[in-house]
Amino acid sequence: MTDSVEQKIGALQHLGLDELRNIWRADFGSPPPLRSPELVRLMLAWRIQVAAYGGLAADTKRLLRQVSAPQAEGLSLGVGTKFQRIWNGQEVEVVVTEKGFLHNDKFYRSLSAAATAIAGVRWNGPRFFGLRDKLA
Repeated sequence: MTDSVEQKIGALQHLGLDELRNIWRADFGSPPPLRSPELVRLMLAWRIQVAAYGGLAADTKRLLRQVSAPQAEGLSLGVGTKFQRIWNGQEVEVVVTEKGFLHNDKFYRSLSAAATAIAGVRWNGPRFFGLRDKLA
């Protein structure tokens, strides 16, 4: 059975999105509405393995249910942390609070949401505030 599973998964490597969706449809029903062939390929490989060997063990499922939702990046820096930068000639500041990220008396769920509001276009918050700058 292992050889058969490995062959099925190996055969997915060079297929396009439409071909992957057709296999999904034939084996598992309606495919996910994704546009990334790589993601569909990975998910399809997982589904093939689950069909052959079973899914996660009950104790693993229980542990995953107990894990809390991940915190927005930046909250781990602590309440009161201030992020500052110059944007379009003006200094902007975002403060970490217990509720999220505060900028101009408005709360945002993530640092990225605050950065996007400041810039007017979508931004990764840690990158906007220089937390992801490459070391020289």
